[in-house]
Amino acid sequence: MCRSIRTLRPPATPDVTEDDIRAAALQYVRKVSGFRAPAAHNREVFEQAVDAVTAATHDLLAGLRIRGHSGGNGKGGGGDEAAQPLGASGNSSSTRTGK
Repeated sequence: MCRSIRTLRPPATPDVTEDDIRAAALQYVRKVSGFRAPAAHNREVFEQAVDAVTAATHDLLAGLRIRGHSGGNGKGGGGDEAAQPLGASGNSSSTRTGK
């Protein structure tokens, strides 16, 4: 199941979409739960888990600093001005809704 999850951070994947992130979250929840599709009585908790993993993936991608990317987040930290948080590059992880 999880073999279909691919790396979502640049430079491995330059243009990550919301669908890419949600698909990875769905595959993860399927693997962990052992269910490809939940029964009706598990559907709500299954969807909540997919939403939570999607949000965590957005946060992860937005917070990663990748060496060699131009720009920076202006937060200091010194020494690594060439590292840029992924959310600052305009990819869809910076446009998450709900927070």
